[in-house]
Amino acid sequence: MASNTATMGNLPSGIGICTTIPDILYVPELIFGGLVWILVACTLVVPANPQGWVMFVSVFCFIMTFIWLVVFACGGHHNKGGWAAADFVYHGLAAFFYLSASVALAKVTLEIKDGKPQNYQLDIAAVVFSYVATLLYFIHTILSAIRWKSF
Repeated sequence: MASNTATMGNLPSGIGICTTIPDILYVPELIFGGLVWILVACTLVVPANPQGWVMFVSVFCFIMTFIWLVVFACGGHHNKGGWAAADFVYHGLAAFFYLSASVALAKVTLEIKDGKPQNYQLDIAAVVFSYVATLLYFIHTILSAIRWKSF
């Protein structure tokens, strides 16, 4: 008799991604990454370079995480160990990118403290959500590494 929950040595597919660790983190990663994207897009981009990097990271990670979610939901990984390794590598890269973007956004936010209050508040919210997204991707990386090693 087949079990509905995936063990750490298996990659889930279908609705199983909503019930297994670390795959349950896809939705919060999409939510917080989307919030960063939206909040940075709503502010006045004064120092274009750092906020451009933040926009690139948030949009890139949002799209790639959504594609990753669809691949896992459709079972495109065929439960192969290479996909577990790729999951670990992608989330590690995303965590590193988000950390660099979070630091850059925090620096820019501190520098524009005397600007428009609305932009400052939006940037503060974007910094907080960016660090939350960084933490989610980092946790996903750790749990993906554990799953990869159990293959």
